[in-house]
Amino acid sequence: MIDRLLIANRGEIAVRVIRAARMMEMETYAIHSKQDTNSLHVRLADDAISLGGGPARDNYLNIKKIIDHALDQNIDGIHPGYGFLSESAEFAQAVIDAGITWVGPPPEAIAKLGDKLTSREVAEAAGVPTTPGSDGPVKANKSALKIAKDIGFPVMVKAAYGGGGMGMQVVHNADELLDAIKATTKQALAAFGRSEIFIEKYVERPKHIEIQFMADSNGNVVHLGERECSIQRRHQKLIEEGPSPAITEEQRSEIGEKVKKLALSVGYENAGTAEFLYKDGEFYFNEVNARLQVEHPVTEMITGKDLVVEQLRVASGETLSWDQTEIETKGHAIELRINAEDPLKDFAPSWGTVTSLNSPGGFGVRFDSHIYEGYQVPTDYDSLLGKLIIWGEDRSQAIYRAYYALSELTINGFVTNTPFHRVVLANKEFHKGDTTTSFIQDTKLIPYIREAYNRRLAALMKTGLRTSKVFLPTRKHSRWRESSKMESTGRMV
Repeated sequence: MIDRLLIANRGEIAVRVIRAARMMEMETYAIHSKQDTNSLHVRLADDAISLGGGPARDNYLNIKKIIDHALDQNIDGIHPGYGFLSESAEFAQAVIDAGITWVGPPPEAIAKLGDKLTSREVAEAAGVPTTPGSDGPVKANKSALKIAKDIGFPVMVKAAYGGGGMGMQVVHNADELLDAIKATTKQALAAFGRSEIFIEKYVERPKHIEIQFMADSNGNVVHLGERECSIQRRHQKLIEEGPSPAITEEQRSEIGEKVKKLALSVGYENAGTAEFLYKDGEFYFNEVNARLQVEHPVTEMITGKDLVVEQLRVASGETLSWDQTEIETKGHAIELRINAEDPLKDFAPSWGTVTSLNSPGGFGVRFDSHIYEGYQVPTDYDSLLGKLIIWGEDRSQAIYRAYYALSELTINGFVTNTPFHRVVLANKEFHKGDTTTSFIQDTKLIPYIREAYNRRLAALMKTGLRTSKVFLPTRKHSRWRESSKMESTGRMV
């Protein structure tokens, strides 16, 4: 078992790993940049290691610096969190070569799945359905035009080594294709250091469904059901829930078994997520995230399984704590990503100091965050402030509870996206489960969000709602009513 665990990350996920490591009686070490000196993960860890200031490449992305400090501190385990180096096969190999336990999948598996072209081949071999696409990388030439025409427009131009919603562009006709390939190639090289681009069929207005799985070094693998992550901006998730209201038990079992076969085919170990587009009852493979996901608490809430503790156990060489027959889901969970960003300015980042903070509570309410009153949000990193995760006995109760938990959440000092979440939770199509990845564009929520900001109320005011049907909670907790009015229930920023 790991004794001294270094968390090679920052913010909310570093805090999450520290809390799990405590349950395993591991000593924790936080790395941090100069900008993060006062971050909560630094305060909570048993010890902290400063990697200096500057951009992330000089600290959180500096493999040699991290390994050298780990060896100096006799670290025997490294958890990469998500983002930064979490899906770097090079980092994973460097950790292993240094004689330190890597809390993640083997470097070989990361390499295969990190390349979207190779991962498509792996998926097809495992019987996982994929979208039509090019057999290999493409260039901005006539060959690419022919491939796109054979697939049929619209198509998606994608970076083979992309991620986080970057390196993707939808192309609707041949006139746009070559410029899109050139632009995406340039972006991919700048963002990921690799310029390979491929083309695949663009599935219009799908749902985004992902399957959580876990494997150990003894060949055991389980899936823990699905999460739906359809509500996105710029291909980045804002709201996740599980189970999906669109998936049947038969579909869940069938796609879950295929994902398990995929994991076994690459010798996978530890936590992973297979992502799919879903439309008209069909799954289309998108990618495998060879790491822990931001939205993993959704699965934890409905299965009662601590995925991070299990990561640490599996990395230490232990067998999975559960087999497939012991994975049962109960109720429904929703995760809302609370970001320092302005929905009225195309979700542009917003920074500042947390002047006051009130966290929600109560049964079925969980707020995973690294912020506190007086915390200065750095301008150098992702805008994620925390995640509000809500559990209910069914989806309706989870939505109801999430709506009022949001009214308790107060983060003052800068703009956040909490009004966006309240508008979504009150939306009729969301209640019906009829959401797709185009939800934000199709439902035209901005006027209602603007009204919420202008009135500085936690709920939408009567103005602007008279022409929009929304579902709202009654004062009786047993049902929802369709209404043209929403009561104001407190102040918000």
